[in-house]
Amino acid sequence: MSGASGGGPVTEIDERYGSEGAEATPWPQGRAVLEKAGIYWLTTVRPDGRPHVTPLIAVWSEGAVYFCTGAEERKARNLAGNPHATLTTGCNDLHAGLDVVVEGDAVRVGDEALLRRVAGAYTAKYGDEWRFEVEDGAFRHPDGGRADVYRLAPVTAFGFGRGAVSSQTRWRFAPAD
Repeated sequence: MSGASGGGPVTEIDERYGSEGAEATPWPQGRAVLEKAGIYWLTTVRPDGRPHVTPLIAVWSEGAVYFCTGAEERKARNLAGNPHATLTTGCNDLHAGLDVVVEGDAVRVGDEALLRRVAGAYTAKYGDEWRFEVEDGAFRHPDGGRADVYRLAPVTAFGFGRGAVSSQTRWRFAPAD
């Protein structure tokens, strides 16, 4: 187990689910997967307790994952009743790669200065097709669509490494102030 030096998470290897002698994946490597991924899978909880999973685009910025959705979409309605969410990304190669799973609460963001920074991150990552204006505490797409923005700060994250050495790492984050 590693400490949370430098403000990073506590890092632990789960030796039960990896190759003999595997080492924990450093958090910067897990964070890089979150920064570079194109598609993510978001899991929210329906009112009846069943999971709801949907693909979406997102950005890693300021220590959290940000995603947006229309207020009437299933995931937004689920989050209104239960903010617990899990976001997953990685690759589909059985023999190589690192999958990352982030658990936490998805909280709607309304601060327009933060929203402008996040909008800039979307454009930088995905191009002009995903350029948003900030208006009334939300994103507005040039086509007129409005989207609420959510911040999912990790409470716990997992890294599942595959390749010559497989590993399962858990990162535990300090509570946000």
